[in-house]
Amino acid sequence: MVLATWWGWSNGPSIGLAVVLAFVFGYSLTMGPVLRAGMSFGTAVKVALAADTVSIVVMEIMDNLVVLTVPGAMDAGLTDLLFWGSLVFSLVVAFVVTVPVNRAMIARGRGHAVVHEYH
Repeated sequence: MVLATWWGWSNGPSIGLAVVLAFVFGYSLTMGPVLRAGMSFGTAVKVALAADTVSIVVMEIMDNLVVLTVPGAMDAGLTDLLFWGSLVFSLVVAFVVTVPVNRAMIARGRGHAVVHEYH
């Protein structure tokens, strides 16, 4: 959101960029350690997809829904408290919703439990 706001992008491309970057960085944060542990790139991709996809989808849905529902948040500039406040609030809401999802997945041997099989 910060980059798209800085560049003056409209809402659609801004959300699109945020979602794409969430997946890129989310998968990268999982793949880095498992690659360093000696896993092949193909296997690391499969592990990252299994570990992070549901979590990132839930996080992005909640994050973007909150930002879209806060009046004026998508039109606020980088120097506006509304921009940063709504961004922090949306991430807190997304985190609170995503934690139980991740816990349920781990309890079933899914999500990040897949990554722990390789440690």
